[in-house]
Amino acid sequence: MKALQWLLTHSRSGKALAVKRVTENQGKKTPGVDGETWSTPDTKSQAVLSLSRRGYQPLPLRRVHIPKSNGTLRPLGIPTLHDRAMQALHWLALEPVAETRADRNSYGFRPHRSPADARAQCFITLARGNSPYWILEGDIKGCFDNISHQWMLDHIPTDKAILRKWLKAGYIDHGHLFPTEAGTPQGGIISPTVANLTLDGLEGQLAEQFGQRNSKHAWKNQVNLVRYADDFLITGRTKELLENEVKPLVENFLKVRGLTLSQEKTRVTPIEEGFDFLGWTIRKYAGKLLIKPAKKNVKAFLDNSRETVKANKQAKQENLIRLLNPKIRGWAHYHRGVVAKQTFAKVDKEIWKTLWQWAKRRHPTKGRRWIKDRYFRSNGTRHREFAAESTTPDGERRIMTLVKE
Repeated sequence: MKALQWLLTHSRSGKALAVKRVTENQGKKTPGVDGETWSTPDTKSQAVLSLSRRGYQPLPLRRVHIPKSNGTLRPLGIPTLHDRAMQALHWLALEPVAETRADRNSYGFRPHRSPADARAQCFITLARGNSPYWILEGDIKGCFDNISHQWMLDHIPTDKAILRKWLKAGYIDHGHLFPTEAGTPQGGIISPTVANLTLDGLEGQLAEQFGQRNSKHAWKNQVNLVRYADDFLITGRTKELLENEVKPLVENFLKVRGLTLSQEKTRVTPIEEGFDFLGWTIRKYAGKLLIKPAKKNVKAFLDNSRETVKANKQAKQENLIRLLNPKIRGWAHYHRGVVAKQTFAKVDKEIWKTLWQWAKRRHPTKGRRWIKDRYFRSNGTRHREFAAESTTPDGERRIMTLVKE
């Protein structure tokens, strides 16, 4: 395996694929501390030739902070393009190994897996009449920031010298250099795979302790794991089993890796009370399992949509539609496989109210009918469709409408 990894990380084809990845993704125009971007064919070809293990020394990360849904800030470390390309190159050699070691029910940052797969596994595990009644909602405190460097160097199957340099590169925040004593930076290409390798093995330990799949012991305890990156849930037949046996096992598993459970957010919940997971609320109503969009997720989406409308008070109607359509379409597609009819109707109504206020503000002296005819149209059973005329690059006139969930 190590020989194959060495061949791949030293091949010109592997280096070309690494440069291709970092120059064609969404962050291709985001520079690191050196301020460089590779935007021309010449710089990209020179970048392929510059990816060498000999003499490689990564630069510190550029620290930025992005807001989280709970109001706090999430720190991100942005490597330089050269360091991103080196990470992408070694990720090519690490990802196949990570897949062979991955837990069966791990769904985050893995090829051909998605949150919808994790949701489906939750339904399979919890929907039956004799399914587990209690759920341990696990929340790891600062997962990416606290993974033990020594554990990663001892157990991550990649080039140890290169990995050590990445982990000890430090970061620059407001002009000051800070060392990194633990964790893998959020924002690095290889970081999600490293985090998955760190958390893989928990499902095996649970199966060993509480019974293999389909065994009588497993059926008695009903212990199942579903994990998406650092968010996970564990089912159990009784509350005492989860609190007194499963939770200590998880804590010991994480302690070796330098991680701890958040005592405030980790809790044991009955399925009839329900719990939130990956933006959905999973709950049983009179014995029937329903999965709905979580209230926090709906609120965050509506707040973001309102902010977009508010920030474009003077924009053309067609430009506002272009900004809103990808947001609405992406959010609706994420939730279309769950019980979301009432939620979609509510969101549609709230967005319409926001757009109506936007239109009224633009024409304070006009009547409602004039505003309705100017910005909205009837289409079948829909009598208030937000629509505008636009011109295609070919000069053809067409109607652009706001998508409906």
